[in-house]
Amino acid sequence: MAFTGPLEDRILIRELLDTYAHGVMTRDAEAWAATWADDAFWALPEFPDLGGFTGKEAIVAGWVESMKHYGLGGAGPDGTVARPMVYVAHPGEIRVEGDRASAISYTSEIFEDPATGKTRRLRGRYVDELAKIDGAWLFTRREYTTFDARED
Repeated sequence: MAFTGPLEDRILIRELLDTYAHGVMTRDAEAWAATWADDAFWALPEFPDLGGFTGKEAIVAGWVESMKHYGLGGAGPDGTVARPMVYVAHPGEIRVEGDRASAISYTSEIFEDPATGKTRRLRGRYVDELAKIDGAWLFTRREYTTFDARED
């Protein structure tokens, strides 16, 4: 079964996924950062300019830098005009065992590629490990892979 463990924990993990997505859509670094454990690892092997980040501080710094080019529009943190982005995530499985969990979520992103100015549509998958720390579920590891990429 794809969804196992206490319902309350699975709902809290789903809300963590939604908070992550909302942080991306609104370019809210504080909300997005709140989804990560201090010693987490974020792997983006298909994006050589991003690669992987170890530790919450490095993860958030890398994300903030990359989001200078993406978001919902308006002025970014550095004053530049952000390109529009739509990001949604949907869980395919959540498995909870005590204070540890694993999850797989599927994502859809639509954004303007800052290098080409063309609209990109990515669909991908995150494989996640999570931990319940001080009563809150946090990502301890996220690894992203793309399975469909298109450019308009």
